[in-house]
Amino acid sequence: MTVQPPPYFDLSQENHFDETMAGPAAALWQQRQEGMFQGVNNINIGWVSFTGNNPDRAIIVVNGRVESYWKYQELFYDLVRQGYDVFSLDHRGQGISDRLAEDTELGHVGHFDDYVSDLDTFIESVVKPKGYQQLFMLGHSMGGTITSLYLARHPDTIDRAVLSAPMHGINISKWMRPIASPLARVMEQLQRQPSYAPGQVPYYPKPFNNNPLTQSKVRYQWFRDLYEHKPELKIGGPSARWVWQGLAAAKSCLSEAGNITTPLLLLQASEDTIIDNAAQQQFHQAMQQANRDCQFKVITGARHELLFEADTFRTPALASTLEHFRKAEIPNA
Repeated sequence: MTVQPPPYFDLSQENHFDETMAGPAAALWQQRQEGMFQGVNNINIGWVSFTGNNPDRAIIVVNGRVESYWKYQELFYDLVRQGYDVFSLDHRGQGISDRLAEDTELGHVGHFDDYVSDLDTFIESVVKPKGYQQLFMLGHSMGGTITSLYLARHPDTIDRAVLSAPMHGINISKWMRPIASPLARVMEQLQRQPSYAPGQVPYYPKPFNNNPLTQSKVRYQWFRDLYEHKPELKIGGPSARWVWQGLAAAKSCLSEAGNITTPLLLLQASEDTIIDNAAQQQFHQAMQQANRDCQFKVITGARHELLFEADTFRTPALASTLEHFRKAEIPNA
């Protein structure tokens, strides 16, 4: 007899958040498997998995800049309860993976494509050997950039994917857009070692009021507390090199969109002030022009962190994600 997973609406809710995180989510977290693999240039990349829930289907969560899989414990709990095995990794230069600069709070990367290569190594060496019939991918923000490029270059691996507020462009003032990348390149050349881009600083916990990430105070406070209790996870602003590498990668997403054959769902946060929402629309149009399957859904009123937003926004974002994945599922025997 097959046990059916809970319905979509049976997701973690803010009014029981503390009890969930201290109870069943914490119990699941204690059952995690963790490991390391060597990415590009032998950088140690950390990963986590929750297996034994479904031998046929797994979701790979690709997180954003400054994040760690430690931050996604509530999401992992929700996905496992919906009947999936779950995998995630910490990108080079952040989380528990090796840092790339002397300043451990600097968000730095040598080449953005290294993120994509690391993800490929993770899938090939850690995920695929499990023998799943179907693989799904959920990429958020910078993780959406990495996911987009991975799908364009590895078209036959992932069955369906969801992009949550993907970084297909960065929200930069109109007058700065033409000069942002060349300015970052010049700044990098002037720096003796990797350092912050103009206006960027090391990590500091921004107050909840007027934060650009989420309207959920309880979720916001939880991940800020996590970074205080586990300070090695802290990452501040990006380096000058990361800025121009990130801008170039976002452009590559637009130019390579037509190579993606995986059915996509793109979730846009209407009140996002971090990502350029117009670039997401250009990505969607590029896929449509190539006759690719890309659904576009706007979460009205939501800020950037759709997966950490208030229930009003997070629940429909996750419900749409799960519905998208279920469309491809193989019925249980």
